[in-house]
Amino acid sequence: MTVSSWIATWAGLVPAGVSVLDLAAGGGRHTRFLAERGHRVTAVDRDVSGLAATDAIEVIAADLEDGSPWPLAGRHFGAVVMTNYLHRPLFPYLFEALQPGGVLLYETFMAGNERFGKPSRLEFLLRDGELLELVRGRFSVVAYEARMISEPKMAMVQRIAARLVA
Repeated sequence: MTVSSWIATWAGLVPAGVSVLDLAAGGGRHTRFLAERGHRVTAVDRDVSGLAATDAIEVIAADLEDGSPWPLAGRHFGAVVMTNYLHRPLFPYLFEALQPGGVLLYETFMAGNERFGKPSRLEFLLRDGELLELVRGRFSVVAYEARMISEPKMAMVQRIAARLVA
């Protein structure tokens, strides 16, 4: 699978040399992309079979929804990347994991996506403007979109690129 156009476009916001958390990393498309850009990347997912640890990539197997403790307690990153995944109880952990001035690059499905297939259940779809509400007062928003996309498939998405206010 190719790198998300949103992540590719805004990856330049991530300062050189900072560590990056790729949460719900899946097969590691963004993990590898960011490692190739010179970042040390920590990739977390329940299924890490598609991920391989290297000098630049740390792989952590963790189910983020089973009630287990947050697997990265006390760790901080210069950026957090997450795509195509929504589990609202994680937001406080994401924000806490960012260093002051750290970058959040996030993209996932929003209400209206049910017209195009999965995910279609409301608990897996962002509400209109929800990402903006979540970062208000804590982040400086560099870019935000809430729209229909046609690639890689038809979908309704919200995307944000934001910097944690120091």
